[in-house]
Amino acid sequence: MNNLGDIRLFVEAAQLGSLSAAGRKLGLTPAAASARLAKLESGLKARLFERTTRQLRLTEEGRLFLQGCRQALGALDDAQMALQAGQNVVRGKVRISTTSDFGRNLLMHWLDEFNALYPDVTFGLALSDSLSNLVQEDIDLAIRFGVPPDSSLVARRLAPNPRVVCASPDYVERYGQPEHPRDLARFHCIVLSTASGPVNEWRFTRGDEVEVYTVPLDAARETNDGAVAREWALRGYGIVVKSMWDVEADLRSDGLRVLLPGWRYPDAPLHALYHRNRFMAPRVRVLLDFLAERFTRTLAELEARCGYTDTPEPPDSADAAAQTSAGKGAR
Repeated sequence: MNNLGDIRLFVEAAQLGSLSAAGRKLGLTPAAASARLAKLESGLKARLFERTTRQLRLTEEGRLFLQGCRQALGALDDAQMALQAGQNVVRGKVRISTTSDFGRNLLMHWLDEFNALYPDVTFGLALSDSLSNLVQEDIDLAIRFGVPPDSSLVARRLAPNPRVVCASPDYVERYGQPEHPRDLARFHCIVLSTASGPVNEWRFTRGDEVEVYTVPLDAARETNDGAVAREWALRGYGIVVKSMWDVEADLRSDGLRVLLPGWRYPDAPLHALYHRNRFMAPRVRVLLDFLAERFTRTLAELEARCGYTDTPEPPDSADAAAQTSAGKGAR
């Protein structure tokens, strides 16, 4: 506890990449910040940073110490939030990690709506298609398709994730549209690649019928970035399979149109992931409830607009342990 201020300075310096910037944030002069860091390193008998005039870089010992410090400071912050929870205080920062398309095209707008209701809440938004390490990184909430096999996390199911076959109106006007999955062989297709390989096996169901179409990679546009796949579809380069949540704005504006609406593509429901053993601040809990309601309402609107039916039942509010593997496929 005697080193708590020095530890906060160290964590801020690691996050900002600058000791002087960390000092300014904590109200310290550059000389005072340097002296306090030197005192901390002396007490630990370890160098935490490699320092030059241009760069502040963590040493191996610094990286190890940083992980423990973040967890310790997080526990102290949790204790403070637990006291505030009795007052139902909805304020402070929520740090969220989510996928790039969903974050840019939908979540950002919903966070604006939430802020109109709770102006004392601020957000830190990290966009990445890979799952952030919620323990090592300063993330309160991750929103992901499917559920990772990490027992240290809790997964709350927010919504089903209808994945739709879609193309631009311009493409449909020039080339027509498929009436059956077998017809896809006559069209240009856009394939998303993942860490485990290209997702070019498109599987469809309609009642008891099952159809699988394998997109020939030599003739397909292929990318590992969901935003690029969406943009190619908007520009009329072909047909793509996307999460309805990623292209919600495009479907509303008729930038993209749903094809094969009577056929279902495998679902990978959307989940909110958070720490199992950390106290959930009121701002995070209220945000989760807000998102669940917003998903339900928006899905009903999109289904009515696009003619896409037979979606799974709406999510319940119960939290589920994260035990199943992440859903594989195009988003």
